Amino acid sequence: MSEDLPRFYLDEHAPVEIARQLNEIGIDTVTVRDQKTRGKDDPSQLQIATDQGRVLCTLDSDYIGLAQDGAIHAGIVFIPNENTEIGVVVTYLALMAKVFTVDEARNHVEFLTQLE
Repeated sequence: MSEDLPRFYLDEHAPVEIARQLNEIGIDTVTVRDQKTRGKDDPSQLQIATDQGRVLCTLDSDYIGLAQDGAIHAGIVFIPNENTEIGVVVTYLALMAKVFTVDEARNHVEFLTQLE
């Protein structure tokens, strides 16, 4: 994939299966488990993702507060419902990777909404 397309960083609340499926279709995605950063606090996780130029994907609403407080980041995708199907999340993130540039994702918070 082109370096101008978003790459993803899944925090410890996001199922690792999302990363597996995204990587399988060629979308560069890592998890906190891959990075050995489990247990670090939210500001640290956001900084790690940002330092790597990755959009942080999470079910944790605390990241929205960090963004509202002015934290600089490479992008945040908030998945508001822990029951959101993995396939829906993978489809959404794959679409985001195709339509957003790295610059468009920077300091942008995207809310995934499940279509009924």
